[in-house]
Amino acid sequence: MKLKQSSIHKRVVITGYGAVTPLGENALMHWDAILNKRMGFKYFNKHNNNINTNFFGIVENEPDISFTPLALRRRLPKYTRLTLKAAQEAVSMAFGSQLPTDIYAPIECGVILGTGWGGFDECFSSSDEWLSSELASPFTCFFNMINISSAACSQLWNLRGYQNTVSAACATGTIAIGDAYEIIKNGKAKMMLAGAGESLRSDFSQWSIDVLGALSKEKTNIQKASCPFSKDRSGFVLSEGAAVVCIEELDSALARNAKILGEIKSYTNFSDAYDLTNPAVDCYARSMTIKECVSQAGITYSELDYINAHGTSTRLNDLNETNALKLALGKHAYSIPISSTKSYSGHLISAAGAFETIVCLQAMNANIIPVLVSYLWIASI
Repeated sequence: MKLKQSSIHKRVVITGYGAVTPLGENALMHWDAILNKRMGFKYFNKHNNNINTNFFGIVENEPDISFTPLALRRRLPKYTRLTLKAAQEAVSMAFGSQLPTDIYAPIECGVILGTGWGGFDECFSSSDEWLSSELASPFTCFFNMINISSAACSQLWNLRGYQNTVSAACATGTIAIGDAYEIIKNGKAKMMLAGAGESLRSDFSQWSIDVLGALSKEKTNIQKASCPFSKDRSGFVLSEGAAVVCIEELDSALARNAKILGEIKSYTNFSDAYDLTNPAVDCYARSMTIKECVSQAGITYSELDYINAHGTSTRLNDLNETNALKLALGKHAYSIPISSTKSYSGHLISAAGAFETIVCLQAMNANIIPVLVSYLWIASI
């Protein structure tokens, strides 16, 4: 089957979503936690003097992916198991008891999923086993493949169209959704799954980020552990989780009477070209991304009702992001409500943007803006 491509851009909508994070095992539980101002992360006594942070967000229960064949399931690292559970929820929300390929040809359906660290924990566990006994899991190679989530999703739902894997640290989930949007907008697919997953639970994984000075320095007070834009912020809380959205071409979704949860109006992607971890001090790429997105969407700044910020709770990001918003939006930056979901969930790393997309959809549906649950006092910016 040859896909028909059109020079006329298609409108792109979201028809399903799913998430597994420390806030809950499905998207409904997440929204309930946010409405009740519950944090998903908690205190852990690491008993390791080399790790300077005490707050982490973990998914307590193993995700139920019994819908996955055992032979495949055994080859999947934790972040992929989380991602598949989120994808199942998104597919179920979008298609009910049907499958995507009951509606579309398999070649019209694609997947873009991502991760930052992949099966980091599993690989190092296998390495330790090998060093001690010269034997390890025969599935170690699969744990190390960052495309395994995309491949497994494609296999499970017979999605035989465009497939790709994104790995861009905490921008991963957002880029996956943006790229999927572009694919559908340009007529190269009718339906896409997009999102990301992350799981970094071992002491070594957590130390490797903590040693950079990025994690929260707070030792005892959970209210100060992840407090984006607050004067007392000291770093982010590392969390695990996954989030996936189902994206479709509008006319095709309407033709099957799908419930439209929201429309993606625009997407842009610029680079700081500055540093491996620190944001560029000129805020150029960030501010241009905002300006270009608003321009492409065909709206004005006064029509922006809410901004879900990256808001990591680090000293550098929150200051830089605030400056970028002011540079891009001018006087409107002072009147548009802004908050960060990371005050609830902690930082999901690669899954952050996809999860925050879901929260925005829920906020629009409920007509409720999530507050900063741990906002202490205004930062000196």
